[in-house]
Amino acid sequence: MLLAVDCGNTNTVFSIWDGTEFIATWRTATEWQRTADQYYVWLSTLMILQKVDVEITDMIVSSTVPRVVFNLRVLADRYFNTRPMVVGKAGCELPVDVRVDIGTAVGPDRLVNTVAGHDLYGGDLIVVDFGTATTFDVVAADGAYVGGVIAPGVNLSLEALHNAAAALPHVDISKPQAVVGTNTVACMQSGVFWGYVGLVREICARIKAERERDMRVISTGGLAPLFQQAVNLFDEFQDDLTMHGLTVIYKYNKELAEQ
Repeated sequence: MLLAVDCGNTNTVFSIWDGTEFIATWRTATEWQRTADQYYVWLSTLMILQKVDVEITDMIVSSTVPRVVFNLRVLADRYFNTRPMVVGKAGCELPVDVRVDIGTAVGPDRLVNTVAGHDLYGGDLIVVDFGTATTFDVVAADGAYVGGVIAPGVNLSLEALHNAAAALPHVDISKPQAVVGTNTVACMQSGVFWGYVGLVREICARIKAERERDMRVISTGGLAPLFQQAVNLFDEFQDDLTMHGLTVIYKYNKELAEQ
């Protein structure tokens, strides 16, 4: 069985893949101080509670937090007797090209989303990921990653607004009933929701104009379902896009090793 791990700035997702589908998925806060032993106790306890009785033989990791990778490597070695594939590191090849400025480091999550998007939908894509940052990844016709856009994440923007303005409360993001709010919370929710709808729509329009072609827009990430409520903003929504990409990369590397 494959253990796929997607470590983001805020949360880390662990999923077990049986070769056909994910049979279990768990989420925890990303903390670089967490040791391999702590990961194992947490993971094995959840497996017992949910009666997931399988043997993990392989592991693949995508991490935007470099300090977490060491303990995940130890977890794989100590408890699963395997060497993990780590996206962006030696020993983990990608099935697509990366065409950016020489010396530029591209986030592993963005590369994984590119691989997943191309595998599911083909080329000429814009993948919008609502994470700690809101990222736009541009996928060429042949599946290559050719760049993108990074904007502040939705929750990050709300937190900054709350911290910088003493009179403004912390609010949860939701689609407001009206654009014009009649109280402080409604005003903030409207500004963030419709502000990000406008941001996504304008950036995607400019990407399409710059590349002089129509492109399919795919959404993913924690807040993507919320923004699906905006009409004609996205063509597709994929909740587990990153996890799917990890399985594609895993299979690709296994095939290379067998050649």
